Amino acid sequence: MRQRPGTLSSLLMAASLAASVPASAQNVLPAKPLWELGGVGVGVSQQAYPGSDQQVNRPLVLPFFIYRGALIRSDGDTLGVRALKTPLVEVDVGFSASLGASSQPIDARRGLPKLGTLVELGPRVKLNLGNGPAGAQWRAHFPVRGVFDLSDSLAQRGLSFEPELVLDRSSSNGWNWTARTGLVLGNRKLNDTFYGVAPAFATAARPAYEAKSGLIAFRVGGSASRLISPDWRFFTFARVDSVAGAANDSSSLVRQKTGATVGVGFSYTWLRSERLAVD
Repeated sequence: MRQRPGTLSSLLMAASLAASVPASAQNVLPAKPLWELGGVGVGVSQQAYPGSDQQVNRPLVLPFFIYRGALIRSDGDTLGVRALKTPLVEVDVGFSASLGASSQPIDARRGLPKLGTLVELGPRVKLNLGNGPAGAQWRAHFPVRGVFDLSDSLAQRGLSFEPELVLDRSSSNGWNWTARTGLVLGNRKLNDTFYGVAPAFATAARPAYEAKSGLIAFRVGGSASRLISPDWRFFTFARVDSVAGAANDSSSLVRQKTGATVGVGFSYTWLRSERLAVD
């Protein structure tokens, strides 16, 4: 399957919401199955990369598999190994979505090397920060990950650090809500992947530019989901990225300061294990 800009991150976000339960509700709901197999359908409109003036709009209908093992897990927005879990701290190492993926032309990058299908690999620390308003729960995430291009033999594209603050809440009417805000930072190599223009690719409208390490984008978003039957779940999500004041907002590849990602969809769980997960 050819990945388009944002397809990978949107798919992982949709799969996460397909079986998500906020941390605020996990102590009051029955244990979840060890594994689930199903499908997810979602319509997505996503900014091609932070600073792009091009949206990518497309529907996705794909399978998902969730596994909630004590060590190996594919539950949520990471596929990997959980190395540590205590009531206050959790540490995992795994794959996650990256900032963008492209196999179609992006106008601002015409003639430049394609971004490729990007994924991230590395450790993440999650802190449980206690109760928030209306029974919600605060968490903080600190992932540090290498970024790799799946379409180029896993060539390394740089390093990212994406700290975020998350607020989860489960309402009495069956809705699960999540709000989050954070920063996306990259080293010089990663920022150059998105914003650098080598002299060989410079034009009158796109001067040569050497990217600097630092802030890529400010990020704020939210999601909501609700079971509408034992097997069907509705979900929606939205996110805004801003590159105003970022390290490379002067690059000619930054066409607009703020961009949005929105999506809505349904998931269906076809099979689930009788064995329950032990968190």
